[in-house]
Amino acid sequence: MKCIYTFLVIYFLGINGVYAEEILDIRFEPVTFPSVEKEKYALHASEEVVINKDKQKIGFTTLMSTGHMDNGEVYGLLKDSRDIPLTLHDGSPYICNGTSNPMGSGSGLDHVSLLQKNGKLYMVSQFECQVGAYYINELQQNTQGELSPKPSTLRYISQKEEFGGYVHCAGMKTPWESHLGSEEYPADAKLRQQDGSLDLYYDYIGDYWGGDLSKANPYYYGWIPELTVNDQGEVKYTKHYSMGRFSHELAYVMPDKKTVYMSDDGTNVGFFMYVATKAEDLSEGTLYAAKWTQLNSQNGGSATLSWIKLGTAKDSEIRAMLDPDHNVSTNDGLSFKDIFEEGMTDGICKAGYTPINTEAGFECLKVKQRMQKAAAFLETRRYAAIMGATTEFRKGEGITFDALGHTLYFSISEIARGMEDHAKKGNKDNQYDQGGYNHIRLPYNGCGGVYALAVDDSFRVLSMKAELVGKPIKDGFSYSCALESIANPDNLTFLPNSSILVIGEDSSYHENNMVWAFNTETKILQPIIILPKGAEATSPFWYNDINGYGYLVLVTQHPHPKSKNRGESSVGVLGAFRGLKQ
Repeated sequence: MKCIYTFLVIYFLGINGVYAEEILDIRFEPVTFPSVEKEKYALHASEEVVINKDKQKIGFTTLMSTGHMDNGEVYGLLKDSRDIPLTLHDGSPYICNGTSNPMGSGSGLDHVSLLQKNGKLYMVSQFECQVGAYYINELQQNTQGELSPKPSTLRYISQKEEFGGYVHCAGMKTPWESHLGSEEYPADAKLRQQDGSLDLYYDYIGDYWGGDLSKANPYYYGWIPELTVNDQGEVKYTKHYSMGRFSHELAYVMPDKKTVYMSDDGTNVGFFMYVATKAEDLSEGTLYAAKWTQLNSQNGGSATLSWIKLGTAKDSEIRAMLDPDHNVSTNDGLSFKDIFEEGMTDGICKAGYTPINTEAGFECLKVKQRMQKAAAFLETRRYAAIMGATTEFRKGEGITFDALGHTLYFSISEIARGMEDHAKKGNKDNQYDQGGYNHIRLPYNGCGGVYALAVDDSFRVLSMKAELVGKPIKDGFSYSCALESIANPDNLTFLPNSSILVIGEDSSYHENNMVWAFNTETKILQPIIILPKGAEATSPFWYNDINGYGYLVLVTQHPHPKSKNRGESSVGVLGAFRGLKQ
């Protein structure tokens, strides 16, 4: 057995890798769930860790909270299409913290990347509000590895050349040291009214356009943004239109620097892969959608995955469909009716129309002539369903990769609805499978699960099997999830050269959301951070070598107003760790 293990290490790391890096044995001091009510409004983090027998004191350090003022800027302040600050109805600054404007401010600060460029350490922050925002600042590091914001460096990053931003959710630091973000919950373009309005959630984008929704096109949003810092410290911002449009939770770049897996957060959604034409360049590539072929339904289920090609495109080709006159202030892009014809009579599809079931429900669609590329990239989820891919996933969330184990991890927040077999929460219900393929047929589990996906040598996913699922329990007349296991797993991160998978929660089934460390070898699961009441754990991401120190970055999103942060979202780090990079 030991010989086989050694062979696998050599195979995945290479001869030099075996001798250059020691496998990390990480053991955290456990965190206990608070029993006193006032302690439930505070953050509790592991204070000690053992790394390869080296005992270290660690702790959680907050770096910045929404509302922080520096360099004439306010962290999280939203701005319009002219880069002028927005205000709420009472005249106060419109800060994306998740609590200041409950009807329209979204969730608050989300993913934060730490980029090492030009001998400096930059912090790029994205905000999950309908009017999306980006900020950048520098961090300083002392001799003990403690991080803090560098004064007079906070800057707002304009997105006005790309129609503004929208609901920036999860993200990652790419292997080439850029920030790869996301735009979540794009509106259904079919529902757009003549005046530009669509629904209560989407219509808040009108604040960005000076209150004039006719200037906005739903196809402006639902993409993958990328931010790079050049040698002068200037930020280059772009949207990757060739990566498809859907509810992007996260785009995760694999070690080949070409293959990207993308999760879709919603009901009856897909799972997507993008293969760039050139490494470290996401401006051109081929888009694929997964097809689930079920093997079994036990303990979260398992399946083989095959990949259906949707199309190949350049960013510039797709952007031209949104802005033919190259003027972002005029709305002259394609509409839903330019791309599709609908054909349903009395709940039955007419001849020549394909029945599908996506987040938009049961539809009968036909792609208009010469509109296949527009359908593939502007209406990726619908087109994937038309092409036979699976659009039955429920709330696809975080993605991360264990290079040593050659395994991709993918969290499903809730195994429900389209993932059930003509059911909703275990009760018979046809709405999520009517007209669809019913590829996924699993028992309902409201606590969700984390899946392990096997990949081949070209980093293509071959199969998918539940690695860890939550444990539903009945508490009086309501349901929740057992405290010793996960509840609605969200974002994930894997510590390189170890067995440690970190899982963040976004749940109402635990009184306080938690961040878990799951050892994929021993199967030991333990909480390492407990967040204040009301807070979602977003943006966990491992950094194993920033000038010799390691950190786990985490965002505490929209905590309860009784919390220490008084409702402000914040970013901080667990650490500093020594010896993560041997």
